[in-house]
Amino acid sequence: MILNDREEIIELTRDWKGGRFSDGRPRVEDDKIEILKTLTQEEIWHPLYFSGYRFQFQGELHALHEGKKLYGRAVTCCFMPQRPDLRFLAFDTAGKKGWKGDCNQWVIDSLQEGDVVVCDLYDKIFKGTFVGGNLTTAIQARTKTGGAVVWGGVRDVEQMQKMDVQVYYRGVDPTPIRDCQITAFNGPCRIGQALCLPGDIVIGTKNGVLFVPSHMVDMVIENAYKMQARDMYAFPKLRRGIYTTADVDAPVWGTEMMAEFLHFIETQPEAAKYRGLDWDVELRAARGDRQAIEELLRRFDIETYTASGREGQVLI
Repeated sequence: MILNDREEIIELTRDWKGGRFSDGRPRVEDDKIEILKTLTQEEIWHPLYFSGYRFQFQGELHALHEGKKLYGRAVTCCFMPQRPDLRFLAFDTAGKKGWKGDCNQWVIDSLQEGDVVVCDLYDKIFKGTFVGGNLTTAIQARTKTGGAVVWGGVRDVEQMQKMDVQVYYRGVDPTPIRDCQITAFNGPCRIGQALCLPGDIVIGTKNGVLFVPSHMVDMVIENAYKMQARDMYAFPKLRRGIYTTADVDAPVWGTEMMAEFLHFIETQPEAAKYRGLDWDVELRAARGDRQAIEELLRRFDIETYTASGREGQVLI
């Protein structure tokens, strides 16, 4: 049972090499989160998916405020059905740490500015209401711009909707939280089919919620910028009929197309922010380097079919 243990959190997020909060959670820089706010959810999701992080998105959630987005650093917690011996252990641990109240209050009382509570309440709605008007008020006061994601229920929605804080949840019930207990606080947390770790960047939109691992943020931004640069160059040429959709969607562009593309980035003012990107893999692939080609195919989630006589045919 991980209950906000600093050393356990550091080990759990050992791929993160930057600064940390006092509880051990990765502290992704504010300016990186601001960049993520400028990207679409698909631009962020795509590089995660091709890097093996295939279970980072979950839809099928209600949003407290329609159209309001959510960004912040995850504080995670998991609940299970109540069992006396395990509950006594959790409360003994809480007492030693000086935590007051019930399990959900321990989590909310730990929040800092910009945090998002991510709670797996095993889809419990009746007597599974993680927050209501009182605790949502506390979330807003502590996080300022944060919020909550609850794979379970909430209550007092009419009160909650008066607050400028975003909460994603599965259902509503008037009952208070009962017959369940915390089993992890800042440990791994499952939200539907997605997995969230403490310090992940939570991105909530009308589509659903995406969890970006802290150590993947820089790579996500770089690859999203590459997608933007490709689109900025290629879309006008599609409109004029210079390129076909097959040309533009190809994971490997030819040498002439790449040369024109890089010239566009270096000379056009609107492309200035993309000039520091490294296009070495794309250039080597354009020249026929097999390893670079395979890397780009992997990025686009494409496999090469290698059966006899069909070497190099791509399968999507």
